[in-house]
Amino acid sequence: MTSVSSFRLLVALIFILGGAILASQLPQSGQQFIIVFASGAIALFTVLQDRPAASLPDPATLERQRKRILYQGRSEAYQDIINPITDPILLVRNAKVAAANPAAAKVLGDHIVGEDVRIAIRHPAAADRLANPDAEHSGEPILLVGVGSTDQRWELRINTLQDGLKLVQLSDRSSRYAAERMRTDFVANASHELRTPLAAIKGFLETLEDPKAGKDDATRARFLKIMYNEADRMQRLVEDLMSLSRIEAEKFEIPSEQIDLSELVGEARDFYINSRGKKENEILVKAPADIPLIYGDRAQLSQVVNNLLSNAFKYGKKGAPVTISLAPNKSGTMLCLAISDQGDGIAAEHIPRLTERFYRVDKGRSKSIGGTGLGLAIVKHITERHGGRMEISSTVGQGTTVSIILPIASNSLTQGDSGHAVA
Repeated sequence: MTSVSSFRLLVALIFILGGAILASQLPQSGQQFIIVFASGAIALFTVLQDRPAASLPDPATLERQRKRILYQGRSEAYQDIINPITDPILLVRNAKVAAANPAAAKVLGDHIVGEDVRIAIRHPAAADRLANPDAEHSGEPILLVGVGSTDQRWELRINTLQDGLKLVQLSDRSSRYAAERMRTDFVANASHELRTPLAAIKGFLETLEDPKAGKDDATRARFLKIMYNEADRMQRLVEDLMSLSRIEAEKFEIPSEQIDLSELVGEARDFYINSRGKKENEILVKAPADIPLIYGDRAQLSQVVNNLLSNAFKYGKKGAPVTISLAPNKSGTMLCLAISDQGDGIAAEHIPRLTERFYRVDKGRSKSIGGTGLGLAIVKHITERHGGRMEISSTVGQGTTVSIILPIASNSLTQGDSGHAVA
């Protein structure tokens, strides 16, 4: 027995003997008091003697428990109701957080119960309304920016319950505001892209109205060529916008036609050789003899191949070959189309944004070679409609590879050559 335990036992015995002697000298009511007191003392020291000192709660835990007991009250009755709710929920009484569900603890911290609500939600727009117990609340949302993380947007609603409780709900609206920002940016970018060629055409038309410029055949021919190029660029932009709109309208319609992707690759290769002046050694195709079929929209998949080939030639090294690889994966469930160039490559920080509409790594170069900034966005949307995914890898100074992975048709008879399979 340790010295601490011996000391506790000695004190307990003193209580017992002292209580017995004192009880004999007191009336009956006093004796009962002493007996109850001595019994409690014995029980207390017995518990303390058997309980290891290390198991006592730390001061911070005791303080949190004290606050929970002090501020919860009837709010415990609501705990089972608010726990399953995915939105952060707080119950507030007298400007103190009486209860919080797991979602609120995840966003605001698990220490918030018992804290001042202005500390739990550090935002000036909500502080006054939450801190005033007598404030009336209409349920109208309050926009909070920066709670949880700097880029998050929340709508806070306050509703009054019984027993002075207030229910505070936080609804995450970050994705909605991001979508609205994308739509706004899209309209602004599309307007800018259309306005630029229109301004150029209008300017040259005004110049040609001058009799002196109109009579100069060389000047007129140069201006007309520029105007034609600008009009052509505007036409491509409008066509890409319409194409993107059609793809988005059909994104929930799963294609059911079986397509031979190797046939589309062959058609695209022949087009660039016969109509775009490319040499045969500038387009290399690597594919097994038998390629499994996929379910798809023929026109859209042809657009994918042509968009990727166009980008590879635009941004690849002049005269260097573009490689088209086509093969099933090892499990035979997906078909991978990869188109690689040997250009300057793309820095890693740009790759996540390449599929954004109108995003360009080098705006000047992209416009000079006729890019609309929508090609990869179109490819991504078509790929997602077909149940696939798009991957981009690039090394600065070596080139870029864009891969499209699409599911193979379940009843496709051919499974490809395992020797050519890709991971």
